[in-house]
Amino acid sequence: MVLKNAIILVVDDDADVLTALRLLLKPIVKEVITEKNPNNINAQIERSNVDIVILDMNFNGLVNTGNEGIFWLNKIRKLKPEIAVILMTAYADIDLAIKGLKEGASDFLMKPWKNQKVVETITTILSKKTSKTKQKENLNTNSVDIIGESDVMNDVFVKLKKVAPTDANVLVLGENGTGKDLIARALHDHSNRKNKPFIKVDVGALTSSLFESELFGYKKGAFTDAREDRKGRFEAANGGTLFLDEIGNITLGQQVRLLTVLQNRQVTPLGSNEPIPIDIRLICATNEDPKVLADEKRFRKDLIYRINTVDITVPPLRDRGTDITELSRHFVSLYAEKYNKTAFSFDSGFISKLKKHDFPGNVRELQYVLERAVIMTEGNTLKPDDLVFSSIERSTTSKHIEATSMNLDDIEKNAILTVLEKHKGNVSKSAKELGITRAALYRRLEKYEL
Repeated sequence: MVLKNAIILVVDDDADVLTALRLLLKPIVKEVITEKNPNNINAQIERSNVDIVILDMNFNGLVNTGNEGIFWLNKIRKLKPEIAVILMTAYADIDLAIKGLKEGASDFLMKPWKNQKVVETITTILSKKTSKTKQKENLNTNSVDIIGESDVMNDVFVKLKKVAPTDANVLVLGENGTGKDLIARALHDHSNRKNKPFIKVDVGALTSSLFESELFGYKKGAFTDAREDRKGRFEAANGGTLFLDEIGNITLGQQVRLLTVLQNRQVTPLGSNEPIPIDIRLICATNEDPKVLADEKRFRKDLIYRINTVDITVPPLRDRGTDITELSRHFVSLYAEKYNKTAFSFDSGFISKLKKHDFPGNVRELQYVLERAVIMTEGNTLKPDDLVFSSIERSTTSKHIEATSMNLDDIEKNAILTVLEKHKGNVSKSAKELGITRAALYRRLEKYEL
C-alpha cells in the first residue's frame, strides 16, 4: 500500500498534537481522522477502513504511566488485529517502549517528534503490510480458511460452490460461534464481486437511532452531531457485498426500512431528499431458529423472501465428527506462532477429552480453549489437564446460581448469569434484556471472569 491510499487515525487528548499531525499527514495520505476521546476508538475504526492508528500513551493528564495507551492498544488489537498501531509518549522510557512492542505495537515515537521520522515510520509499516498481503494472495488466492472434511461440512462446501458465483441473496444460519462470518466472506471471495468492497455490519448491536445513519448515511446538519456528510454502509458496499450479521435481532420498524431499500435498490441519507442508487449483493446471518423467523410477529415474511433466496446452515461443532482434530491442529499451530512457542504435539488423551465435550460455544469456544492451553502449558506436549472449558458456556447450560449475599456485585453477576441462561448464551438478546449495550455486557463478563 502506498501512502496516498492510507487512512490514519490519530488519538490524543492534546488538540495541538492532533492539529500538527493532521497538517503533516493530510497532504500525503488519503485521510487523517483525529480523535480526542479514546472511548471513541472502536466506533472510529468500525466506521472507517483505518490502516494505522497513532495512539498517545497518556490520557487525562492524571497519572502518566503509559498504561492508558497499553489498554487501548490491546483493545484495538482485539477488535481489528490487522490495524497497525504506533504509540507516542512524551517520556523516553525504554521499558515502556518494549512493553508496547511486546503487546503488539508496530512502532514507537517520542514527543516531540521529527516530521521525517513520522513519515518514514508510516511508510515502513505500510510497505510491510503490502508485502504480507501479496504473500497471502500468492499462497491462497481468493480463499478463506474454512477447515473441515466431515460430511456435514462437505454439504456446506457444495452449496457454497454453487451459490458463490451468483448474485443471489444468502441467509446464513447457525448457532453462535459456528463461523457464519467465514461463510459470508467465502461467498464474497468466490463471487464476481471479489475485487469490490466487503462490508460487515452487526445490525443486532445498532440502536434504533444509529440504524438508519449507519446503514443509509447522513448529510451534514441532519442531526446535532452530523458535522460532515458520511456514507452509509450500503453506499460503502456499492458494487460489492454487504454482510448484515445478527439480522434476526432487528425490530419490525427497522425491517420495514430495510425492505424498502432492498425493493427500490436505492438509499436516501438522513437529511437528504436525493435517493442514491445501490448495487450490492446481500448476505445476512442469524443464530435464530428458522421457525422463529417464520413468526410474523417477530419477522416480516416479505423481508425473509428478499434476504433468503438461498440459505446455508453452518453445523454446530458437535456434529462435525473428526473436524475437531484438524481444527485443533490449526489453532494450536496458529497460537504457537503468535506466542513464539515451539511446535506442540498432542497427548493421546488430549483429543479424546476435546471430543467428549459438547462445545456449546462451537468453534469459537474451541479456539479460546486452545489459545489458553498454548499459553499456560509447560513443555511441548498438550495434555488433557491443559484443557479448561469456558465458564460462560457452562453457566448458560447449568442452573443459575442464586445470590448468597446482598453485595451489589454478587447480585449483578447473578442477574447476568440468569439472563445468559435464558437466552442460551446470546449476548445481543441478553444485553437488550439487561438494558445495556453489548460492549457494556462484555465488560461485565470480563470483570466477573465469566
